[in-house]
Amino acid sequence: MGRLLDNIKTPDDLKRLSVPELTELAAEIRERIISVVSATGGHLAPSLGAVELAIAIHYVFDSPKDKIIWDVGHQAYAHKILTGRNESFSSLRQEGGLSGFPKPSESEHDAFGTGHGSTSISAALGMSCARDIRGENYRVVAVIGDGSLTGGLSFEGLNQAGGLGKRLIVIINDNKMSISPNVGALAKYMTKLISAPGYRRFEADLWELLGRMPSGGRARYLAGRITESLKGLLLPGTIFEELGFKYYGPIDGHNISDLIAVLTQLKEVKIPVMLHTLTVKGKGYKRAEENSSLYHGVGAFDKITGEAEKKTKYPTYTDVFGSAIVEIGAQFKDVTVITAAMKDNTGLAGFADRFPERFFDVGMAEGHAVTFAAGLASRGALPVVAIYSTFLQRAFDHIVHDVALQNLKVVFVVDRAGVVGEDGPTHHGCLDLAYLRAVPGLTVMAPKDEGELRNMLFTAVKACPGPAAIRFPRSEGVGSDATLAFSELRGGRAECVREGEDVVLCAIGSMVYPCLEAAEMLSEKGIKAGVVNARFAKPVDDELICRLARKSGKLVTVEEGSLAGGFGSAVLECLEANGVCASVKRLGIPDAFIEHASRGALLEKLGLTARGIAKATLSFLGASELK
Repeated sequence: MGRLLDNIKTPDDLKRLSVPELTELAAEIRERIISVVSATGGHLAPSLGAVELAIAIHYVFDSPKDKIIWDVGHQAYAHKILTGRNESFSSLRQEGGLSGFPKPSESEHDAFGTGHGSTSISAALGMSCARDIRGENYRVVAVIGDGSLTGGLSFEGLNQAGGLGKRLIVIINDNKMSISPNVGALAKYMTKLISAPGYRRFEADLWELLGRMPSGGRARYLAGRITESLKGLLLPGTIFEELGFKYYGPIDGHNISDLIAVLTQLKEVKIPVMLHTLTVKGKGYKRAEENSSLYHGVGAFDKITGEAEKKTKYPTYTDVFGSAIVEIGAQFKDVTVITAAMKDNTGLAGFADRFPERFFDVGMAEGHAVTFAAGLASRGALPVVAIYSTFLQRAFDHIVHDVALQNLKVVFVVDRAGVVGEDGPTHHGCLDLAYLRAVPGLTVMAPKDEGELRNMLFTAVKACPGPAAIRFPRSEGVGSDATLAFSELRGGRAECVREGEDVVLCAIGSMVYPCLEAAEMLSEKGIKAGVVNARFAKPVDDELICRLARKSGKLVTVEEGSLAGGFGSAVLECLEANGVCASVKRLGIPDAFIEHASRGALLEKLGLTARGIAKATLSFLGASELK
């Protein structure tokens, strides 16, 4: 650890340092972040770009009395280090250690839990209103960046905040990036703001000059009218000021002295203010500066070479999808692909390069992505929407109202379904089977391996009459051939992959192969366990499930998803609807938020490994346990 950093136990310790010492501290914090994240993985580039900003905020404001909200939260590592968590920072994202995101139960300095984008302004406004209602006195600061302003929720918050006129500070951490490069009109607007700093200098000079003249107040009123007109010439419209915010900037987000000076003034302003700062994503680590998308969120890596420490044996499901969608795009000319600021992370770089006119990155705006896809589908295009499970939750109403209600053919590719590991509860994709299964007319699939993923994508595009969703985990595949020609699956049909008469393990998606292993373990105990690959969570294969239930009288459903309303519930509904009486044990994710740990550790803790499934099945059958 660095000499200065050793002495920073709380934000109050910052206030004893000089500006040169604060600059030295920033370098020490960067080294600390790089050292830890190279060992644990995490959000490297975003946090490296926000170090000076975190220092200046904690130097000027008084956390935890003053409330600081970090939008998304993947820029908050320096904030964690400065708020008493430096000594435990090496436990970042490890089981039982620090969360990778702000978490109020972890520290009183984390004013609001974040992990999804665009929430900070709405939350900050709520805090500001609560403060005034309760007659309290503290500042509220929302730090938003990395593309969160492309999310509509940000503007809903800005709109109300400007209308209410509450004392609130919004800081834009503008690094021109989300996870992938920022897109859309707002990104272009911010670029124009950056390119026209002359206007701000002119406005300040004119204000000072007219204030010295006789009848300065009247002169300043007229100057205000003049400057509003000049804005149209020197700036492309001041959207934030029209929304009711006083806008300041842009300023250098790595100049601690300037940041402190400006924030010290802004903390006394009684109306909503916005400070626009310019930062470099990945600042201080050359590889991250040069390729901030690659180093946005990383696994453990060698900090000298930048190479990932863990090599995958097989391609990930994301990689398999990325290759398959290029083949699909070549075969089906109406296929368009949409993502929400996740081109690289959802495996779509290849499609974007090959078919740029049919690729759309809508920014951090999942609801818009779905309704935009509905518009495309309504006029003959065939949209494929690739979004993480946890982020697709934000678009649930759009799926229902804009897609399913009109029976529009939109294919949802639901990446990171199930437990995702170290990113924790904000990013686990536990609920998609339950919330998608509830939507009328929506086909829901989950592949057991790479080849089946390809065939499900082909089936959804070619054969599904209405909307369809395919969910797969954050993991590498199992080694099946991902180069075979596409084959269309029969809608709603499962496959019996192992016969057994004592009990049937009815699995979906990532749980099929663990169930096959569990069946082998059970056979050593003299138990003949069948295994079904359900393939479809909706519609389930009533005929096969009911036939096997009648035969064995005992079913165990296994899913990497929520037990409340998930695949196991679908099986129970199937049996009830068909009047089949059978004993059913459901294995899956309980009705709780799952904390962070490695994916393997979480699956073991949840009993969703081969051994865990075999053990639960033995208990269900009343047999002796595994040794």
